[in-house]
Amino acid sequence: MGLERRYGPWAIIAGASEGTGLAFARQIAAEGINCVLIARREGPLHKVADQIRREQGVDCIAAAIDLAGADASDRIVHAVGDREVGLYISNAGADPYGSLFLDNDIAAWTYLINRNILTTVRCCHHFGQAMRARGRGGILFVGSGACYGSGPNFATYSGLKAFDLCFAEGLWSELNPHGVDVLFLALSAIDTPALRRLLAEKEAPLPPNLADPEDVAAMGLARLPMGPVQNWGLKDDEAGYYAITSAAQRRARVRMIMGMSNSVFAGKKTGS
Repeated sequence: MGLERRYGPWAIIAGASEGTGLAFARQIAAEGINCVLIARREGPLHKVADQIRREQGVDCIAAAIDLAGADASDRIVHAVGDREVGLYISNAGADPYGSLFLDNDIAAWTYLINRNILTTVRCCHHFGQAMRARGRGGILFVGSGACYGSGPNFATYSGLKAFDLCFAEGLWSELNPHGVDVLFLALSAIDTPALRRLLAEKEAPLPPNLADPEDVAAMGLARLPMGPVQNWGLKDDEAGYYAITSAAQRRARVRMIMGMSNSVFAGKKTGS
């Protein structure tokens, strides 16, 4: 099944104005899927939408929404209207602070929590229901290898990514039997404007061997049907320096938990 038949006719890309989000939007549009682009900055977002319409010939909506806002999910639902969404990309997740937890104001951390968790959960719930009812669709989390462990300057960020990892695995176990694909894409460092801005602010050098956003998007879309996890730069059965378990091991663990859960909740309606 082609990408458009599996995940069309509309895709939502949250965090689409630059970096990996922009790469996902371009590649999804190239497959003939119309796009709803979500990001905070209106100017860059409309430029991206205009470019995609011109180059790919698909319909493209730009909705300037702060994903950390309390009403962000409601505004996204309103922007989408009655359009049939077959793919939701959760891409807005960078940490712009790079600081110790107690050295930053708590409002900064709650901002990240609202953006990375609350809005994402609400959108997955709303659009996932329609996907399950149709028997097809996809949800892709652009994550980080920080999900596997933390350290100084990463306390909140790694915690958010660990939540996304476990949440994605749970959604995969619940939705995959209904034809809906779910993937958490665990990444290493990517050459994005957000990373470059942070490093410039900290007067730190650009690390070597940064991943290219276009390559990241291509892998994410290719691996989405396999789920629930893909570790960037590693084979399915391979663990690496940042991924303490392989994707195959994570999948096996989720299936083990599925078996346990099914035995506990046998006979209980789970939504089908």
